[in-house]
Amino acid sequence: MSNSLIVRPLSDSDDLVALTHDVIRAGYASQAARGLRYWATHQSPEDTAARFAAGHGLVAEANGSIVGTITSRPPQPTSDVERYRDPKVWTLCQFAVTPAFKGQGIGRALHAVALALAVEHGAASMMIDTAAPATDLIDMYRRWGYVEVGTHDWRPKTNYLSVLMRRDLL
Repeated sequence: MSNSLIVRPLSDSDDLVALTHDVIRAGYASQAARGLRYWATHQSPEDTAARFAAGHGLVAEANGSIVGTITSRPPQPTSDVERYRDPKVWTLCQFAVTPAFKGQGIGRALHAVALALAVEHGAASMMIDTAAPATDLIDMYRRWGYVEVGTHDWRPKTNYLSVLMRRDLL
């Protein structure tokens, strides 16, 4: 990983069109190629803005270019997922790293800042969901301290059953 990596909050001056296409969609392209229809595989820049607005958007910059993103969301009182409504549970979404920068610790750096932000705001747990067939991602989240706690079916928004995973923060 480059010494010039910076993880910072999303800025009003960040280009959401480029972020959507060059980071988020590109980051999920390998999942789309496997036939998994994550929202991120086809979301619009307007969707990106709405997802950022629902939480705390972070971006990773390397050598002056945005190469990753994550959104850390506070409790969601109206969520379809009961666990996401818990006032001490934060969630992660819109987590992507540009393919050329994967495997360089950028995702781990984004994740660490997102966790710290949640703890700073009183979170006791962080949750994430991902496609059940995405065993590579599930294994990565396990290595990062997450445990499977259930499933949720987002269909028809997606075309798969999601695995819910939780990591205690305290």
